[in-house]
Amino acid sequence: MDLEKEVKKMTLGHEQGAGAPCLKCKDKCEGFELHFWRKICRNCKCGQEEHDVLSSTEEDKKVGKLFEDTKYTSLIAKLKTDGAPVYKRNIVTLTNPIAAKKDASFNTITYEWAPPVQNQALAVRYMELLPKEKQPVAGSEGAQYRKKQLVKQLPAHDQDPAKCHELSANEVKQMEQFVKKYKNEALGVGDVKLPDELEAQSKEPNKNDAGERSTTVAVGSVAGQPDAKFACFRCKLNMKKGDPAVFAERAGYDKLWHPACFVCCICSELLVDMIYFWKKGKLYCGRHYCDTEKPRCAGCDEMIFSNEYTQAEGQNWHLKHFCCFECDCVLAGEIYVMVNIKPVCKPCYVKFHAVVCQGCHNVIDPEAQRVTYGNYNWHATSECFLCSCCGKCLIGEKFMPVEGMLLCSVECKKKLMS
Repeated sequence: MDLEKEVKKMTLGHEQGAGAPCLKCKDKCEGFELHFWRKICRNCKCGQEEHDVLSSTEEDKKVGKLFEDTKYTSLIAKLKTDGAPVYKRNIVTLTNPIAAKKDASFNTITYEWAPPVQNQALAVRYMELLPKEKQPVAGSEGAQYRKKQLVKQLPAHDQDPAKCHELSANEVKQMEQFVKKYKNEALGVGDVKLPDELEAQSKEPNKNDAGERSTTVAVGSVAGQPDAKFACFRCKLNMKKGDPAVFAERAGYDKLWHPACFVCCICSELLVDMIYFWKKGKLYCGRHYCDTEKPRCAGCDEMIFSNEYTQAEGQNWHLKHFCCFECDCVLAGEIYVMVNIKPVCKPCYVKFHAVVCQGCHNVIDPEAQRVTYGNYNWHATSECFLCSCCGKCLIGEKFMPVEGMLLCSVECKKKLMS
């Protein structure tokens, strides 16, 4: 029965988003078809994040699971159907009247996510301080950006063993321990506040989660100097009076960020929904935090919990996933060629990627020496790399390229053109 459930779950996972358009390839992609173990489309080879796949419900379930068993349970609710945790996104809709000659009309803007603060004006001001193209207004480029970052920064397979490919019982156990550890030690959600207001609160002692008494120092300044300016922890520029700042509890409330500066230290992207991971004085998105803790397989994009894995071309791979990017054949002990940082077996390289010699018009074997000039290629032999007029071998010689032809001298050029 358990096996049937797992098979059903896996099948449903591959059916999810089937046929969804690729936002990058447009009409060139026939529609999303998830590879069996890679996190890419079988049709266009683009990642899941490039397709319009995940629905808001699926996104909210993923984030809900991330916040489960953490101090952020106030941001989730339990579904009545199966009791699964779901993210309670703060959605803000603004309705502004537009002046008209006769009847008044209204301009409605909906933010698909906004900071969960009681003061709506504060939340709206926060959104205005983000780059226009990254503001998650429904139906906009910014909403698509947020959706893409949810997939990229918070991969479901970084927190849920059920989303991974064929983990052993021991690997599942290790992953569960790893997820529990980062929830306890690194995971956090940014807090939007006015620095002036928080500074007044900082003088009062408070209790932390462990019930211990602690005192927070003055925000962005030295204690005892309430008039000190508030400087962004990232760009070091001063905050503008009246503008909201983002705080990260795990970093301490003596640090603050401009809304547009609250980014991952590796990819420099806005931390989606202000979800951060704090480690050694730096902010990370979920993906790049995990990368600092565990090797990630370049084939399936999952973290590696096995003691045995291979390293090739500066990347890590599950032993079973060091495969040809085109046909999925295992490459251990085989000749392969790297194409756009992806390994490709020799037959697939010749079939899909090999260049053609301008001299003999045959495919150039990946192991053969060749000469490249601009977009043209030749076998590095006296039979192919030669003057198009007199037939002189040009290896190690000066030459003049003319529309894909090679010429050894001005004389040959004149003869050919006459």
